[in-house]
Amino acid sequence: MSAADSLKLVALDSDDLAILSAHVQDAVLKVADLTYLPKEKRFVIAMNRFAWEKNGRKGENERRRSALTFDRVLSAKANQIRRDLDDAVLELLAVSFTEENAPGGAIDILFAGGGTVRLEVEVIEARLADLGPSWATQNRPEHDLTDAPDETGPVSPSSGA
Repeated sequence: MSAADSLKLVALDSDDLAILSAHVQDAVLKVADLTYLPKEKRFVIAMNRFAWEKNGRKGENERRRSALTFDRVLSAKANQIRRDLDDAVLELLAVSFTEENAPGGAIDILFAGGGTVRLEVEVIEARLADLGPSWATQNRPEHDLTDAPDETGPVSPSSGA
């Protein structure tokens, strides 16, 4: 994959965020890759993103180092994520938005195993950018939907992100 194939997306509303969420589904990262910069009102996630847009055939799957950045963040709280375990691996499942006091609201970043990061934001302002070349992987993410919950409940933050 050349630099011209690098993905760069911007999300400014919930529809944009849904597209961005599809591109980061199944990204893997370490807890240490979650960074909140309160003075800059920014939250950054460095990740190894599965390149779903490549729709690789068997043996042609790719991952890319990418950064997901949220601006205009008022607070960040983690739930069921051990911030003291920097090397613990997280698998990102989805990013969603709940409007509260329009145009602001809460962005929920959901991880496998029930971990969540909730960002209170002034508005949706997110960017996804690939940071370098891709590499091949034999592993294509698969999901067993038989264990999927019927509904989701509210996030009750318990620790700072």
